[in-house]
Amino acid sequence: MDERGQASVELLAGIPALLLAGLVALQLLAVGYSLTLADGAAEAGALALAADRPARAAVRDALPGWADGRVAIEVRGGRVAIELRPPSPVRGLSERLAVDSSAWVRRPAGG
Repeated sequence: MDERGQASVELLAGIPALLLAGLVALQLLAVGYSLTLADGAAEAGALALAADRPARAAVRDALPGWADGRVAIEVRGGRVAIELRPPSPVRGLSERLAVDSSAWVRRPAGG
């Protein structure tokens, strides 16, 4: 049995698996980063509410440019809720991996 070239064939067979593992790792990093951004943006919105400023503008200012069109903001009472879709090469995957975060502020009774 001739085994010449077997290492090359095995390397070629392993490259797609390696690329897939790399893409999965990058997607997981993007989801984690998106969650961190959503947490910070929700907090920024709640702090804006506490200072009697518009929460939506504060949330948008706290997010990077790529998040435009990927964020849903809900402000109800003293609660700011954010849903952020992470970047992904597949839109359906991005929607399934959407992260959400919320923060709330309670205003003093006299103010």
